[in-house]
Amino acid sequence: MKYLICAAALVTLFSGCKKDETVRAYGGGDATWKLVELNGTTFAADATIAFPEKGKITGTGPCNEFASTIEVPYPWFKAGQIQSSRKACPALAAETAYFRALTDATLVEVSDQVMILSNTDGLSLVFKALEQ
Repeated sequence: MKYLICAAALVTLFSGCKKDETVRAYGGGDATWKLVELNGTTFAADATIAFPEKGKITGTGPCNEFASTIEVPYPWFKAGQIQSSRKACPALAAETAYFRALTDATLVEVSDQVMILSNTDGLSLVFKALEQ
């Protein structure tokens, strides 16, 4: 029994040490990213995304702040359920489109100061790194 408890403790301890294989570890965690284009059209409203720590996504839509999770390895992208505040504003339609696109994205590519989220159906979100 003593060995079983020790083994369980070691598994728990080392599972927290698992290397981050998400976009955060491949350049995505180096910046806060501003959405500049959604599906080929300039995104005029303010929207950001960041990967502040392993497994976490945070950001702002045009109206609200949001948080989510990510667990899939790079170059895959799968945002968990988006949790956001519920403030109304004139750009709520743009925010809805942004959040929907985030949940539909399945691929991510980071190249220097540009990050692109996409899927095989033609979805494209182009982000530029904000100056830190």
